[in-house]
Amino acid sequence: MSSNQSFETAIRAPYWRETVADAPRCKPLAADVACDLAIIGGGFTGLWTALKARERWPDARIVLLEADTCGNAASGRNGGFCAPSISHGVGNAVARWPKEAETLVRLGRENLDGLEADLSAWSIDGGFERSGKLTLAATPWQADGLKAMRDSYARFGVASTLLEGDALKEHLDTPKYAAGLFEPNYALVNPAKLVAGLRRACIEAGVALHEGSPVTGIARDGAHVRLSLAAGSVTAKQAVMATNAAVSLIRRFRTAILPIFDYSLMTEPLSDDQLGAIGWRGRYGVVDSGNQFHYSRKTDDNRILWAGFDAIYHFGSKRDAALLHRPETYARLAATFAEAFPALSGVRFTHAWGGIIDTSARTTFFAGTAFGGTVAYALGFTGQGVSATRFAALAMLDMLEGRKTERSELRMLRSFAVPFPPEPLRSLAVARAQRDLALEDRTGRRSLFLRGLDRLGIGFAS
Repeated sequence: MSSNQSFETAIRAPYWRETVADAPRCKPLAADVACDLAIIGGGFTGLWTALKARERWPDARIVLLEADTCGNAASGRNGGFCAPSISHGVGNAVARWPKEAETLVRLGRENLDGLEADLSAWSIDGGFERSGKLTLAATPWQADGLKAMRDSYARFGVASTLLEGDALKEHLDTPKYAAGLFEPNYALVNPAKLVAGLRRACIEAGVALHEGSPVTGIARDGAHVRLSLAAGSVTAKQAVMATNAAVSLIRRFRTAILPIFDYSLMTEPLSDDQLGAIGWRGRYGVVDSGNQFHYSRKTDDNRILWAGFDAIYHFGSKRDAALLHRPETYARLAATFAEAFPALSGVRFTHAWGGIIDTSARTTFFAGTAFGGTVAYALGFTGQGVSATRFAALAMLDMLEGRKTERSELRMLRSFAVPFPPEPLRSLAVARAQRDLALEDRTGRRSLFLRGLDRLGIGFAS
């Protein structure tokens, strides 16, 4: 079977949906209601915010409004990599926020521990497994980068092991990669199970959850916030905007993120012999070191997720549903899978899907308040939100309470998010950055354009 044929019959929907039972859809809002806290968005950010708000305010009336169904967007379409980081990794913390890097690394590790504890406390089966991550290098300069990463990890007390030769083959046997760095303190989740568990916990905790309820407007109403919907409205003392990659209800944030499309393939279940042929014996996730990088992991039934590499931006920041599928990217992913794992030639892909990443120019999320402190927001997770959304929820609740905490006072959260330029400059800049990033992958040389962006604190990643 050719790589181009291997995905042609694939189901065009996230595999994760098949791992959870269908739940009755919560009724849309169809009346005017008042509440203490209104949350816009039913993905990870909104669900974590609702749950942690209930813990803080046991008697509060909390309303969560989701335009479609909870987890239908990015939260249900990602690879489930659950990092011990809130800053897009240790290296990004050091490069962009050197004065608070130590704090960011510590808070990221504490956040992953807190997430695991919350899943236990609320009896949520999110498919959580702290099985580690293997980062791979395909070129000499990428291998040098892994050594630098190891040294940086050691500086902050992050455990890791450099793997080469037979040691690497014991973790993954592939002709494409020559070195690897294994970090044990890294987790994976099943995105659909995590959404379903958070959703159930919110409902059982008395959160009024309304699906099929898109918010069309937000405005001050005296000392309150008023949310407009097609049928009904919500008047709230405070609100949280957890809409991430969707078009922001607050205009000034519409240039703060780019909607970048990312795509995934999922194989059929593999046998122990097939997995043994590529040396993948553990349950750890796998990523590579390229700017155009792949990420991969196993499922409970030993399928392999193969995703990433292409990061697609569409002129005018289009978010059309039809763009969630891209045959040319599926073909490219199938070809790179065959290149990485020739021992798995002929393996069929059963699912193919895309999702949108809310990419910020600083590659980390940012958070703050608007409307005189009555509305909190967090967005720009740049493909690293599975664990960071929980931290963002806690930070937003701190801000709404007016509390100065270690979370709420982080410069990483509060510093200005550099806006992307208007079209057509936006598309031209993205295309130029992508071209130069691909060139760096091939040559190891960073262009003058990319070095200039580095000096300005602007990045392009997912």
